[in-house]
Amino acid sequence: MRLKRFHIRYYPPGIILDYEKAGLLKTKSIDLLDLTPETDVDALITEITETEPLITASRVDQVKVLIKRLQEKLGQKDDHTFFLFKALQAHILPLTNVAFNKSGSSFITGSYDRTCKIWDTASGEELHTLEGHRNVVYAIAFNNPYGDKVATGSFDKTCKLWSAETGKCFYTFRGHTAEIVCLAFNPQSTLVATGSMDTTAKLWDVQTGKEVSTLTGHTAEIISLSFNTVGDQLVTGSFDHTVTLWDISSGRRVHTLMGHEAEISSVQFNWDCSLIATGSMDKTCKVWDAASGQCLATLEGHKDEVLDVCFNYTGQLIATASADGTSRVYNATTYECICKLEGHEDEISKVCFNPRGSRVLTASADKTARLWELNSGLCLQVLEGHSDEIFSCAFNYEGDIIITGSKDNTCRVWR
Repeated sequence: MRLKRFHIRYYPPGIILDYEKAGLLKTKSIDLLDLTPETDVDALITEITETEPLITASRVDQVKVLIKRLQEKLGQKDDHTFFLFKALQAHILPLTNVAFNKSGSSFITGSYDRTCKIWDTASGEELHTLEGHRNVVYAIAFNNPYGDKVATGSFDKTCKLWSAETGKCFYTFRGHTAEIVCLAFNPQSTLVATGSMDTTAKLWDVQTGKEVSTLTGHTAEIISLSFNTVGDQLVTGSFDHTVTLWDISSGRRVHTLMGHEAEISSVQFNWDCSLIATGSMDKTCKVWDAASGQCLATLEGHKDEVLDVCFNYTGQLIATASADGTSRVYNATTYECICKLEGHEDEISKVCFNPRGSRVLTASADKTARLWELNSGLCLQVLEGHSDEIFSCAFNYEGDIIITGSKDNTCRVWR
């Protein structure tokens, strides 16, 4: 094994190693999820060199420089105030979803008007309209980190794969017998997973456009799905009150996570693939051990359905969004509620952390999105101007641009 080069990864903090083994170029990462500006760098490097043979004595100084750069980034003041940059009359019917590519240089919007559009973030210009679906385009995704492809899932029971650069349709994936309501690329961008009202999930080959496998076993709609960061497992959440963990290579069920008393609304893995968070209409969020399938904790406190859950980038925090108009942030290790975010006047359908994990963004049916400070639970900003409910919101990778998508047919860019 021979180390070729280093890359720095800011969110979550880590160092990527490119190395050669038996003539092949490979990549591995040193995750530094617990790094803080106060971390003792020398002690950390000693720890790394003991476990990572690629970091030899001659490379220690380089690693030290990279870790200090990561600490500087973590120590920067987070006081960005967002202003409306552009209000885009994006579609002729309500939007369903918005999503950034990895760098945040472009974003996509899906709509009831049967199209998906690709936008340039810096100018607010429309780059491409992806046309061809015969019904609502409900689920959309870039193949991050690459960002050169877009997948769209529709109520017409098909998923389409497009070139993000030209807007050309590569493939139409046919096989579901009901609406597609969720989809995701695996991290390697070799597969697309689709979840449908027909109770199945399917895996599709990005290269050939062929179906790889059908994941069967749920008895009601699959409403949410998520790959782990390694890409060897997929988790699906269903209206049958259960969550299933699947092995990608065999298409077999690894665990069925049972315990929720109502429909599942949202499922997600944490960064190191050790935990799964699930949100449910039973007003709770549950945390599961991905290896054993055991329920580790039930996060309670909401007075109405939990509509969305997410981990921060390092996987140490979990945020929930509820129909009770509040959002909560929990410690993913102790399961304590760190703060309760109160102020919205209607249900919150979407919640996400900024990349640094210091802010939370919520989208609500009260026509506003709100930005919250994590430690205090204070509302820092109310993003106003939409004339109907906001059901989608996202940060770019740097955390200095926000997009919000609304039922009012528009999308707003804040920076």
